[in-house]
Amino acid sequence: MHFFSIAHVMGVLLIITGLSMAFPAACSVIYQENDLLPLLKAAAITLGAGLPVFLMFRKHNTLSIKDGFFIAVFGWIVVSAFSAIPFMLHGSIPSFTDAFFEMISGYTTTGATILTDIEVVPHGLLFWRSQTHFLGGMGFLTLAIIFLPHGMGGLRLFRAEASPGQVITKEKFAPRNRDTMVMLWWIYIGLNLIQIVLLALGGMSLFDSICTAFGTVSTSGYSTRNASIGAYNSAYIDWIVTLFMFLGGLSFVLIYQVLRGNSNALKINTEFRCYLGILLFFCGAITLILWSKGTYHSIIDSLRYGTFQIVSLLTTTGFGTADYEVWPQSAQMLLYIVCFIGACAGSTTSGIKVVHYVIICKYMYSSVRKIFFQPMAVVSLRLNGRTIDNDIISLALCYFIINIFMILVGGFVMTLTDNMDYTTAMSSIIASLMNIGPGFGDVGPTENYAFISDTGKWFLSWNMLVGRLEMFSALVLFIPSFWEK
Repeated sequence: MHFFSIAHVMGVLLIITGLSMAFPAACSVIYQENDLLPLLKAAAITLGAGLPVFLMFRKHNTLSIKDGFFIAVFGWIVVSAFSAIPFMLHGSIPSFTDAFFEMISGYTTTGATILTDIEVVPHGLLFWRSQTHFLGGMGFLTLAIIFLPHGMGGLRLFRAEASPGQVITKEKFAPRNRDTMVMLWWIYIGLNLIQIVLLALGGMSLFDSICTAFGTVSTSGYSTRNASIGAYNSAYIDWIVTLFMFLGGLSFVLIYQVLRGNSNALKINTEFRCYLGILLFFCGAITLILWSKGTYHSIIDSLRYGTFQIVSLLTTTGFGTADYEVWPQSAQMLLYIVCFIGACAGSTTSGIKVVHYVIICKYMYSSVRKIFFQPMAVVSLRLNGRTIDNDIISLALCYFIINIFMILVGGFVMTLTDNMDYTTAMSSIIASLMNIGPGFGDVGPTENYAFISDTGKWFLSWNMLVGRLEMFSALVLFIPSFWEK
């Protein structure tokens, strides 16, 4: 492994982190609150750690795929640790464990919080908290790649952080890796700006509009209000947030193709059609349940609240407009199911992803057909009009099995470390591993994670990171052969 080159990239990450604290500091100046000095001190500490490392190892620019995996894991940990400093210095989150949990939850776009009263936190720190969503939504390393020298191995970094779904769909649209990252970021920034304007037009303050957009397009879920999006009690705001959660769940490559005028890309994209079909089915089903059970008096309200919550959990955003734990059990079951799905590969979302389910369903259908009806037939699976390799099928199956295994093991661990009921234990793992945030039981939509022990918080933090890196990049570090030359 090239440890000097790894140190160079870590220095870049810390410099980006330190410089980005200027925005919440400016916010603190505008609102004239007491979080300016903690933010400036934290920025100085972060830059003081990053600049010397960057300058000392700036001539080392060789990275292997092993280096990429190492950076993908420890880069997020280091950045989260330094990002926790403003909250600790200010005193709003004095515990390092709690502050780290809050920050890695932000960067991994999980949205799980330990804050019991969000609205008492100063505006600068609230902005910094939401800004972690903005930086983490596209993947922190994709931003670092833009600032790395050409030829340093940015593609290896991207592969280490990319999801298995992106490997499966083979999405690529620019000849150079840096150009790809710049295009992705322009689309990402553009969606944020459009949503900010639309939310402001709906009566939301500019500050809340920015923070809400950061949490929506990144499908993350941090809000500036204790009651999340429900605090605004606005159908217009609910539908705007719903729309942009849906867009955040789309492949950014697909969005780029559509913006370039290639509308045919939507027609041939198997994952998009399934994603849309899944949304329509679950939104329709939960609307009918809420209306028929009398949870809401009108079908319009049932559609509004049901659709919002389905899209929020399916895209792993985690925003809320209602306490869904008082909904009928059948409606809650639908919400529980969508937590296991996720949106599209190449989006800002986490979770298992629709493309894996598409491949698994196609594989099961072809296997049954071959075994019972056409044993001599040679059946090939196709995705987006292309034949799927057997290795890709194995990858999808392996990824699904590992997710289920980690949920079961993680739920058992949480019952041991915190002696919590199995509903809360399983839900906390699902919400962390799938980067959803709120779950069921004691971590439901009106609760938080403050009551969990330090051991439990560290374990959930690790699950957030594993879920964000989508298993393989994080788990490969535990294979002994990884460390061999």
